Amino acid sequence: MDYRRSYRSAAVAYADLVSRLPADRWDSPALGDWTLRELVGHTASSALRQVPEVLGNPAPEVLVATAEGYFAFGRGVPATVLETAVAASDEDARTTGESLGDEPATVIGELAGRATHALAAAGDDDIVATPVGGMRVRDWLPTRTFELVVHGLDAAAAGGVPHGLALEAVADATTLATRLAVALGEGDALLRALTGRGELPPKFTVLST
Repeated sequence: MDYRRSYRSAAVAYADLVSRLPADRWDSPALGDWTLRELVGHTASSALRQVPEVLGNPAPEVLVATAEGYFAFGRGVPATVLETAVAASDEDARTTGESLGDEPATVIGELAGRATHALAAAGDDDIVATPVGGMRVRDWLPTRTFELVVHGLDAAAAGGVPHGLALEAVADATTLATRLAVALGEGDALLRALTGRGELPPKFTVLST
């Protein structure tokens, strides 16, 4: 699927998912220490609200050339920097979750609309300032689709509802995770596990957090 179509598809599906989450689950545990409301808050911030902000902020040069490079960046920063980033993410998840109010689906739908509108005005090779440095739009946007898909699965599991994501969007996120595993030197282990020739270690992940 084209990266633009994939993102739009994931954003629309995520907005629909939020509208179907049970009202009595919002304060229930969802992911790690996050409640369902905080999880949705994090996703709203990182995968929707951030998009117009980044697309509207040009950068002079490309510092990260691939989507997998975006996620691999966290593996190379000092532990103190990563801890600070995690703490900031936790606080943002809480405050954004609270800002969703009593009609979170409405807010999510509005954020999705703004994000897709901003994407329509951006060029594939425009260089924008992302949290890890300058990236081309076509390389950065798939990382936001990845956030929507992965956290969409998280929210659906926590809410006990079907995720409703397009198979193509799930495939794109899975492909990105695989490319990241290869970039981190874990490609052989992942391929052997996927083909029944080995097992991954407990709690195996390609993400830094």
